Amino acid sequence: MFVKLLTIVFFFVSLFSQLLKSSSQSLDNFTYNGFHPPLTANLTLQGIASVTPEGLLQLTDTTRHKTGQAFYNQPIRFKDSPNGTVFSFSTTFVFSIKAMFRTLSGHGIAFVVAPNFVVPVADSSFEHLGLFNPNMARKGTNDTFAVALNTIHNAEHSDINDNTIGIDIAGLYSGKSLPAGYWNETGQFIDLTLNSGDQMQVWVDYDGLTHQIDVTIAPFNHDKPIKPLVSSVRDLSLVLLQDMFVGFSSETGSAWSEHLVFGWSFRLKGKAPPLDLQRLPKFPELQYGGGAISRLAVLFIVMLIITLCFIFSIIFRVRFFLRRRKKFAEKLEDWETEFKKNRLKFKDLYYATKGFKEKNLLGSGGFGSVYKGVMPKTENEIAVKRVSDQSQQGLKEFVSEIVTIGRMSHRNLVPLLGYCRRKKELLLVYEYMPNGSLDKYLYNSSEATLNWQQRITIIKGVASALFFLHDDWEQVVIHRDIKASNVLLDAEYNGRLGDFGLARLCGHGTDIQTTHVAGTWGYLAPDLMRTGKATTATDVFAFGVLLLEVACGRHPIEIDNESGERTLLKDSVFGVWSEGNILDAKDPNLGTVYDQREVEMVLKLGLLCSHSNPQARPSMRQVLHYLSGDAMLPDLSPLDLLGSEMMLGTHHGLSEIGMFTGGSSMVDSVLSVGR
Repeated sequence: MFVKLLTIVFFFVSLFSQLLKSSSQSLDNFTYNGFHPPLTANLTLQGIASVTPEGLLQLTDTTRHKTGQAFYNQPIRFKDSPNGTVFSFSTTFVFSIKAMFRTLSGHGIAFVVAPNFVVPVADSSFEHLGLFNPNMARKGTNDTFAVALNTIHNAEHSDINDNTIGIDIAGLYSGKSLPAGYWNETGQFIDLTLNSGDQMQVWVDYDGLTHQIDVTIAPFNHDKPIKPLVSSVRDLSLVLLQDMFVGFSSETGSAWSEHLVFGWSFRLKGKAPPLDLQRLPKFPELQYGGGAISRLAVLFIVMLIITLCFIFSIIFRVRFFLRRRKKFAEKLEDWETEFKKNRLKFKDLYYATKGFKEKNLLGSGGFGSVYKGVMPKTENEIAVKRVSDQSQQGLKEFVSEIVTIGRMSHRNLVPLLGYCRRKKELLLVYEYMPNGSLDKYLYNSSEATLNWQQRITIIKGVASALFFLHDDWEQVVIHRDIKASNVLLDAEYNGRLGDFGLARLCGHGTDIQTTHVAGTWGYLAPDLMRTGKATTATDVFAFGVLLLEVACGRHPIEIDNESGERTLLKDSVFGVWSEGNILDAKDPNLGTVYDQREVEMVLKLGLLCSHSNPQARPSMRQVLHYLSGDAMLPDLSPLDLLGSEMMLGTHHGLSEIGMFTGGSSMVDSVLSVGR
């Protein structure tokens, strides 16, 4: 019996010791690291205030126009006698205000030192944080001290805005208030939003000797700032009674706010005990309409959002697919069946050129623009020429010839890889030449100058390609647009003849029939201008102009800046030759390392090929023999060429110059194109 009684006594002594150790409870100090039984026995709750199962002190919930208060129900002796001096005291607490809207919330929280723990509830319509009657406040009869965290702008309280912290003494009017925030270690002021829903910690300190009141706030888990937010010097001995009660008060208005306190400590005659932040309770489940959302409701909302996102993604994908299908739609007509293997997909060319972006533009001319691209699957570099507004009349024959030309294979031809037809647009796809076109090396000072060895190699390559087109393939191909911009250079600076957009086929021994003159000014033979008939000889004429262009580094047609007169390059070279030394016409940028006899031969061969009489022009077979040294160029003098020109009445290219100065009908009949 004695042993059992001893055990019971030991149990109660241990429980009491543990209670004292856990809460540090006494009449002058206490600590709540969360509000859990049995410590909550010393709390008195009023209005809608409650303690949640998680250990949160919930002053208000999601109802409107309600008040909640919580006080420590044991009196604290702030003075030794009724007329004595108030002792120093300190308190700290962690709170959170979860508002309905950031711009519309309840009224806030007040830490209160009051004469009684049952405070008369204020009329909500007066917005006084649930404290007192406003008439009592105006009479100054309240023996209270409060620190108010205001989340509405109440001009009657002298609030600066709807996010302030103020010190209230003997009433509800702030002795001093400032916008919420704190000073960090570097002296920078950081704003805080009281009703953001974030946890924050407040410290309130009163010095009984200096009468200094300091209020400090900081984010949760942040050290107490050295500099307080609000400070005031006021002797509370004239306000507080000998025994007072401490607690919190809060109120909602037309908009609700959850006002929560997570932990709280208080000490008289010293600093408040620090809170164990790790032991404080966590946020409860969200509250709406006065009740907690169940896990099932949360799951339903989440699943609904996921389902809606899935449905919208399906709709987006379908719309994207339909738009892309329409964008890349192509129509393969019956006559194209035989060319199907040569036809490329527009979608592949679109992605290869990155949507024909301007940064991929290589050049443009009368028939369209050329873009660089990389084929998606093979990663081969290509050049895509877009020929716009192509007439549907003769399109079948045109595509047939293009595909046929695409079967040609020669080391000095730019390979034509295929074509694509879409709506009124025709796309020709060539192998990409990394060093671009010849013209930019002849006329663009920013590019490296070609030496003579490179130039003669390019000339021989183009001559070899033309001989193949005219004589060495199964059909005769008239290129019709030989010029420097259509001579492309590969990685080794070998010349390759490209751009077959104007090329035409005919059988060996027959003449090609054309309906209009096509080509580029300066390269057009006089016989082509007169008859409109393209022949191998008209190609030779353009090649002769190209020879002069490469050797002289000058444009086929030059305009005098002063007179505005046009001069043909072949006439200028002929004039220099007539004066005695044809080498004076060579490109001054050629340098000193070159074969004089070879340069002289190329200049004279250029004049011979661009002879006004097509019968006087050599064939490409003969040209190759001259360039390779297998045959000697006829020993012609300027008088020989002059005599043959005068027999035709075309001395110095007068027939061509007449085309520029004559009737407009002839000019309009010529289609000038370029790359």
